[in-house]
Amino acid sequence: MAAPDPTPDLFEEIVRLRALGEPAALATVIGTRGSTPGKETMRLLVRASGEFLGTVGGGCVEADVIEACREVIATDVPRRLTLRLTANATGETGLMCGGELEVFIEPIGAPQVVLFGAGHISKDLCTVAARAGFRVTVVDDRASFANAERFPEARRVVAGDTFAACFAELDVPASAACVVVTRGHAFDLECTDYALHTPARYVGLIGSHVKVRNILRRLGSSGRLEGIDLERLHAPIGIDLGGGTHGEIAVAIVAELIAHRRGLLAGLRTKRISAREMSTVAGRAQVPTHSEEGSA
Repeated sequence: MAAPDPTPDLFEEIVRLRALGEPAALATVIGTRGSTPGKETMRLLVRASGEFLGTVGGGCVEADVIEACREVIATDVPRRLTLRLTANATGETGLMCGGELEVFIEPIGAPQVVLFGAGHISKDLCTVAARAGFRVTVVDDRASFANAERFPEARRVVAGDTFAACFAELDVPASAACVVVTRGHAFDLECTDYALHTPARYVGLIGSHVKVRNILRRLGSSGRLEGIDLERLHAPIGIDLGGGTHGEIAVAIVAELIAHRRGLLAGLRTKRISAREMSTVAGRAQVPTHSEEGSA
């Protein structure tokens, strides 16, 4: 009997990574012209770390595709890549071929939202986010609110005696969005503090400008914002749609999550205080110099 193949199946690995919420990109050869190392339907699966499974032909082609895959993982936007193999390129790599290779690269990680708070807005927010394709984790210190019966669309519900106990159960990846909508200012502060100290590239906080400034002052005065990139913080959260019901607020928040994921927040009217003002309110000596996307 032949020994089992130790190499995992590429499609099974995609399913595994999606279940873990780990970002990755899949490159598929969709066209060739002339003599190329890769052939149509060859596939390469690349993780954020650069580890990969499969092939699109090897050599300089593979290195370029892996780099492009990592860019797709970072932006979450698919792209087409055309690689032309010149005589110089083939000579440098030792590949005795020439021609053109077209590759389609797509992000395959499901976008994640970690939702802090299990109140009425959260319930609508979970439903809308799940329908928009996000995998939602709901976190609260009340099991009577945070449970699978109340949040059937959530991929995971974490309930503990305290929010701190819940934090110990979480592993928030850089690709995730954290959304803070708890029942009180003290819990908002605690959860925002935690979220900003995860690698999550987006942290959203619901509330008025007054509340947001107060939380920033408290975090800043306690030294909790040292080294934190405040451009990741979107507060108050949500596209300014003018609505006020729980459902309308949920739609506004998910709209912002979608726009952020697609890199289209710039130019949209949001409720957010600019990162520059956040830095000033927090009492930081140095303000960010990056673009303040989406600020009103």
